[in-house]
Order: sequence, then C-alpha cells, then structure tokens
Amino acid sequence: MPAGPFGGFIVPKPQLAYRVLSKTLGATMWFWMMYRIKEDGAVAFGFRHPWDHHDDHGSHDNHGDHGHKENGGH
Repeated sequence: MPAGPFGGFIVPKPQLAYRVLSKTLGATMWFWMMYRIKEDGAVAFGFRHPWDHHDDHGSHDNHGDHGHKENGGH
C-alpha cells in the first residue's frame, strides 16, 4: 500500500473560477434560505397556520369582492 494521506492519490487543486462559483452559489443558497425563513418561517416551524393572515401583506378590504353587483362590480 502506497504511503501518504490518501494512499498515494494526489488531490488536484480546483481552479479559481470553480472556487468563486462554488462560494457564489453557496452564498446564494444561504441568502435564499434566510429570506424564506424570514417570510414564512413561522408557518414552517408551526408557530402560525398558513390560513391565518394577520398583518401579512397590508390591508385587503375586498375579500369576497369578485365582481358581484351588490359589491359594485359589473
């Protein structure tokens, strides 16, 4: 058996472009994961139900207003 840490196999060094690309893709993955946790982490971890819409995206005063005549639609 050959001597050395990998049994004689010499591990090649990655090129600069691959190192930069891997760090960019890794950082993008982590930023995306943190953004998604910020947006709907409470639902994912069970602190809030997905059908509870309390102060999520502003005021939606037109719930149920789908163009019915009694609501001013055509």
